[in-house]
This record gives sequence, C-alpha cells and structure tokens, in this order.
Amino acid sequence: MVFQDQYIYVSTESQEIKNTVESSGLEVPFLRPAELATDSSSSEDVLKHTIKEAVKKGLLFDAVVLLQPTSPFRNEEHIQSAIIEFEKDPESLLLSVTEARENPYYTLMEEDNQGFLQKSKEAVFTRRQDCPMVWNVNGAIYIFPTDRFKTLGLKNMKKMKYTMNKVSSIDIDDVDDWFLAESLLKNGHNQQPSAHSPINCTP
Repeated sequence: MVFQDQYIYVSTESQEIKNTVESSGLEVPFLRPAELATDSSSSEDVLKHTIKEAVKKGLLFDAVVLLQPTSPFRNEEHIQSAIIEFEKDPESLLLSVTEARENPYYTLMEEDNQGFLQKSKEAVFTRRQDCPMVWNVNGAIYIFPTDRFKTLGLKNMKKMKYTMNKVSSIDIDDVDDWFLAESLLKNGHNQQPSAHSPINCTP
C-alpha cells in the first residue's frame, strides 16, 4: 500500500473531461460509473466508490477533502484554512457554511396538517437578532476522516463548521446562480478569503 501526503483526484464519468484533466497534469485513474453520474446520484455514493477504487490502486488516506465544482469563489486560502481547522478535531466532519439569510425561529414557516402556517421552530423572539444563529451548508468544502466515513457515513458523524462569507459561498445550482457568479466576475470580484470559526454541531 502507498501512504501519500496528498493526492488529487477528479471524479467524472466523461472521457472528454478525463482528457482535459490529464492534460493539466492531474490524474484520473478510473472513471465514475454512469449510474453514479445522474441527477439522483448522491455525493456519498460517489465518495464510497472513489475510496473503494483508490484502495484497489493501493492508495490509503487518513482523510478526504471533497471540493465540488459548483463553488467558483472558493479559493486556495479557504481550503488551506479549512484543513487547519479540521486538524484540530480530525475525527469530525468539517462543513463549510455561511450564515443563513432566513431563520427558522423567526421567518421560516411550514404548513401543519390542516394547511395553516406555523413557525418551523417554536420560540418567542421580538427581534431576529435575538434568535440563535443558524447556518447554511454551502457545499464548497467537506473534510472527513476516511475510516469514520466508512463506518458512520456523513450523516452520523460529529460535525463542525468552517464559515465563509456570502459571495465565497455562492453555489451554482441553477441559471440564476450562474448569472450572479458571472456578473460578479465581470465586475472584478476578487476572491478574498473569509473569516472562519469551527463549532461542534449535532449530527
């Protein structure tokens, strides 16, 4: 087996993308199966496949850093800072987050069995600023220990956060997100690192 400090792998089912990646000097030692490249494919299944195939290639890793391609304003400084925070508690799952714009204690509501709106979380607050802070997982960075992922999966692992600002947290999920990111780039947005702070969260 080979123990490496770092190994960068691009997961794709596309031969065209594989060729482009390899022309940049990176490796794509195996392609993702077509059934793991659909709109309903889960990141967790893709990760399991990737780790399994890496082991077949003789590669062993203590931890995995998942960087999804839909976060155009995540930069090297974010990644390095997140790794440093993860190393403070390397048995946890580190998630990159941004402060949520809406709050379930104050603005978010859901329908009850009769179709009437009720607060998502019952509490009495007169000001939004007094509500507990809540966080959106922005999908930019996930870091987790390989062994615990194999036994627990992402859902059941203890979690801590790495905070990013709103612009750095833009996630390309639809056409509106694409136009927003494109507009920021055209107007000279500089990808500046944001403040970060880890905190334990329940699974």
